[in-house]
Amino acid sequence: MFIQTEETPNPNTLKFIPGVQVLEKDTIEFKDKDSAAISNLGKLIFLINGIERVFLATDFVSVTKNQDTNWEILKPLILTAIMDHYASGKKVMEENQNNNNKSVDEDSEIVKQIKELIDQRVRPAVAMDGGDISFCSFKNGVVTLQMKGACAGCPSSTATLKMGIENMLRHYIPEVVEVKAAEL
Repeated sequence: MFIQTEETPNPNTLKFIPGVQVLEKDTIEFKDKDSAAISNLGKLIFLINGIERVFLATDFVSVTKNQDTNWEILKPLILTAIMDHYASGKKVMEENQNNNNKSVDEDSEIVKQIKELIDQRVRPAVAMDGGDISFCSFKNGVVTLQMKGACAGCPSSTATLKMGIENMLRHYIPEVVEVKAAEL
């Protein structure tokens, strides 16, 4: 198995591309070892000291390290964990686990437009950098979004939200006055 690695705009996050499907759909982020208990792959990666966050997408894994750890030490350990997982034949996620996706049936027309723009124009670009973005809420003209994976805690994520996403949403949807990041 050949696993490609890519740097992300966040210096503490690397993107690992195993060349096989990671998740069937959606994304999921684990912020600690306990939350990763539902993922065989997540558990393996969190066994490595210095790991702060693991983000799984359909075709990549983003891993965020703490400030005190060096990529030269972590990278081979993460590559080994990913290879060991796929060699084991186990599923990435434990059976009967879902990603708690909310039904979109109750969304207003404005919220549907916001989600559609994010899905079509923002998520693909953010995924290229090893992350994801999800809609949280729209209230009083303010769109709240959650940055995940490499984008969570990235120095350039605020600029991405304000200069990129906010300007785009305000252009297409006049009811949007501001975009902000969800509090972690």
